Amino acid sequence: MRPRNVWQAMSAPGFLLSAWPWRAAAYLLTGASAGAVTLVGLVVVVTVGGALSLVVVGLPLLVLTALAGLPVARLERLRLRLADRAPAPDRPRRQPTAYGPWPWLTTRLREPASWRDLGHALLFATVLWPLDALVVTAALALPLATLATPLLMATVGDGEEAKVLKQWTVTTWPTAFGAAVLGLLMLVLGAYALGLAAGARAALARVLLGTPRDAALDARVVELTRSRVRLVDAFEAERRRIERDLHDGAQQRLVALTMTLGLARLDAPPGPLADQLAKAHGEAGRALEELRELIHGIHPKVLADHGLAAAVEDAADRSAVPVDVSLELPGRLPRAVEAAAYFVVCEALANVAKHSGADRAEVTGGHRDGRLRLEIRDNGRGGAEDRARVGAAEPGAGAGAGAGADADPDPDPGADVDAEARAGSGLTGLADRVSVLDGRISLSSPPGGPTLLRVEIPCEWTTEPFA
Repeated sequence: MRPRNVWQAMSAPGFLLSAWPWRAAAYLLTGASAGAVTLVGLVVVVTVGGALSLVVVGLPLLVLTALAGLPVARLERLRLRLADRAPAPDRPRRQPTAYGPWPWLTTRLREPASWRDLGHALLFATVLWPLDALVVTAALALPLATLATPLLMATVGDGEEAKVLKQWTVTTWPTAFGAAVLGLLMLVLGAYALGLAAGARAALARVLLGTPRDAALDARVVELTRSRVRLVDAFEAERRRIERDLHDGAQQRLVALTMTLGLARLDAPPGPLADQLAKAHGEAGRALEELRELIHGIHPKVLADHGLAAAVEDAADRSAVPVDVSLELPGRLPRAVEAAAYFVVCEALANVAKHSGADRAEVTGGHRDGRLRLEIRDNGRGGAEDRARVGAAEPGAGAGAGAGADADPDPDPGADVDAEARAGSGLTGLADRVSVLDGRISLSSPPGGPTLLRVEIPCEWTTEPFA
């Protein structure tokens, strides 16, 4: 297996003959060089900025010094590839609210990641690079100098003597070659020392430059929330487009067809042709009614034009069970919230009509404390909680099965269980629809009734007017 980092390479055979010792040395050597340059740059910028701040000119330099950690962190992430093949991801960055240098500067100065990068730059410029230079000197420069003793004796010492590390004098060739063997052993040990130091240094850099776990989770949650909102908005926009296309396209053609068949029926003489035209006219009328119901179910026009309160009133009027509606909603809510609340009410009223045996229902609610609160209650036989548990236990029950689905007309013993399973899965679908908007549903339905469904969705008023 190909080693991913210097730690894995050191535990594998052939480390000394691989490129990893030289990669480790290059990582530490470039760290020492970059750290020294960073230290000089910070000292110069702070000194010049402090001196010029007396005439205000140096203040921008001092402000930019706070962002010195950004290029240093970027360079360190590039250098990390020498000791670890795995890329070091950048910290999550906030996006400026507008284009231009000033919004970018204020955004960078306000986010904690910029100050963590500055802390890394200061540590890098004052502590880490001298340690890198010390390790390179001890583990690479000194062994190479000792290994080169015979060469130094032959060139600089004219074959008579040579200084070993400028501490010991060698005057004989056997001693010189003995020092070279010692240097070779030191170089072998130094290769492992370089690997250890580079691995530790890279791990420390990853900790200093990496994203804290909590921050990464928070950033992930924020991004998931944003993407979920975008998906909800896109879904609602697509529903409205489909409703508009059906209303302006297929429905108008069916209206024209119905009128044409009606006129042909009036002009046709009595007989088989007139009977067929009457039958076709009736079928076209029924198809038109079904299409209107379909359009209304996709996205009712009353909801788009007059808001949630009017749409719930319309749903109550069409309900098979008498429904009292009391909603205090003087303004408009976000479209996604209105759509979700409307369909939850419709699904709940369908449950009341098909499963509860109630003769009266009530829908109440309003907007308070930044939340839309709705309550749907009925005086039926209850037991919806038990049906929800049955639906969850059924292998074929899923959120896609509606609570208002018709029971199997086949009079087999499992028909009631199937109806209850679909009811429970519909309750799960209601909860899923509301949870997309960070809302919640609570159900109270003891056997014998009554049943109370509470819905809460966080939202604020919008400026969109009523049609």
